[in-house]
Amino acid sequence: MSGSLGRAAAALLRWGRGAGGAGGLRSPGVRTAGSGARGSGSAEQLDALVKKDKVVVFLKGTPEQPQCGFSNAVVQILRLHGVRDYTAYNVLDDPELRQGIKDYSNWPTIPQVYLNGEFVGGCDILLQMHQNGDLVEELKKLGIRSALLDEKKDQDSK
Repeated sequence: MSGSLGRAAAALLRWGRGAGGAGGLRSPGVRTAGSGARGSGSAEQLDALVKKDKVVVFLKGTPEQPQCGFSNAVVQILRLHGVRDYTAYNVLDDPELRQGIKDYSNWPTIPQVYLNGEFVGGCDILLQMHQNGDLVEELKKLGIRSALLDEKKDQDSK
């Protein structure tokens, strides 16, 4: 990870902890589906999982309790954009799912983010999209208005 991406990820991680990131309360609309995905190693099953919702993430842990910094950063980026309605799979609950999703995407790491059934990337890609504004545009294509647009509008009116 480049220096600026690393610093931005670290800032997001600090922000997440300070904002009650893993407080144990389930975010409205977030569906954690770790146990329902057991044995989901086949391409057909994985195809169904990634298309289950507009936004699907495969994490180490849950959105309420990410078990690695990169998974936490993905959760925090989604929160910053106000994305509350998504499905999250905990790959730590299922070794077959953990390896299967890596094979399916041909991407060696977790977390993995899918928008409208299409693989976007991991933490570094999502962070880069967040930083350059592409994530706002991609969410817009899904009919999701980024909360950052409202925040910018509020700042502009001051």
